[in-house]
Amino acid sequence: MKASTVLRITSLITLIFAVGHSLGGMESWSPVGETEVLKAMKSFRFDAEGVTRTYFDFYLGFGLILSVYLFLQAVLLWQLATLAKTEALRLRPLIVSFFMASVVSAGLSWKFIFAVPAISFVVIAAGLGFAFFASRRKDA
Repeated sequence: MKASTVLRITSLITLIFAVGHSLGGMESWSPVGETEVLKAMKSFRFDAEGVTRTYFDFYLGFGLILSVYLFLQAVLLWQLATLAKTEALRLRPLIVSFFMASVVSAGLSWKFIFAVPAISFVVIAAGLGFAFFASRRKDA
């Protein structure tokens, strides 16, 4: 399989992950429901850089920022796929960078979050690893 095809598939997987992450955050959900911790996060207010925020504001904001970066990654992988049709060999350092970020994200997700994002990052890393090896020839 050509590197451009693998990168497009990986881009679509990243897009699905981004949509899932975003939809999960839209509900302000908690796996165990509205807990005392979430109530405290929403009710405790403090000043930060001249504005009043809650810990839940930070929690939700960081989650949405992650969604933005996941969407960006999906777009960039799609664009790299286009370039891979003519410049596959030169894209290898970029593919490795995305691969390493996905591997580290998988480990952090496994340790601090739960299995679904960890598995998603592993699948993305696998696609990127496959794209790296598919791009080893000039005619990739």
